[in-house]
Amino acid sequence: MSKKSKQERIKTYVKGLDDVLQGGVPQNSIVLLAGSPGTMKSSLGFYVLYHNALESGRKGVYISLEESRDSLLKGMESLDMDWDKVAKNLSILDLGLIRNRMAELDRTSWLEVFKMYVRNLRRNLENEFLVIDSLAVLQTMADMENPRKEFFKFFTWLRNLEVTTFLVHEMPYEDVYFSDAGEGFLSDGIIHLDLRREGNNVNLYLSVMKMRKTSHSRDYHPLLYADGFEIVKG
Repeated sequence: MSKKSKQERIKTYVKGLDDVLQGGVPQNSIVLLAGSPGTMKSSLGFYVLYHNALESGRKGVYISLEESRDSLLKGMESLDMDWDKVAKNLSILDLGLIRNRMAELDRTSWLEVFKMYVRNLRRNLENEFLVIDSLAVLQTMADMENPRKEFFKFFTWLRNLEVTTFLVHEMPYEDVYFSDAGEGFLSDGIIHLDLRREGNNVNLYLSVMKMRKTSHSRDYHPLLYADGFEIVKG
């Protein structure tokens, strides 16, 4: 059996997307979910964790650095994701509740406290998935003096956790750059979510801009949500 066939893939459960990804995201990858406000980045990250917990019992942790847990769950319930069905396999860490107290710490302490929370969850829950929402808030709260250098260390630390990680990555509208401080180069994958005006409508599109260990197209596909996420391939 070849090395390529041995690479374990993690399904996104987005209809059509796993075919583009040769079966899914390579296990233990770090993937940016990049896009401007309103492109459903948080929803997509939660969706991947939710359906892995629901369909295969894989454990995941969603870390919200800004939106409250209650607000997040209400948003996901509006997309027909029933928390009660996955509560034993999916955990939500709402660091927004303690942001003010953590902000009183110096920059080094804040990031170390964040890492402590994540390490404890990994040890106690043995989670296979992690979503951090968002990378921009983490950078701000850690008050990184040299983001390129500190992101390099942070990504190295993430890899040592040996979990499949999705980082919500905010981009300005119409921006074409995925990396302000090296995060695009450090990540294993970039899934770009984009809004496009078409006539009187604004429609959502998705493209896999980068995914290591994967042969994939970079075409933009319409992204729809009905009974679940689905990309429409031409």
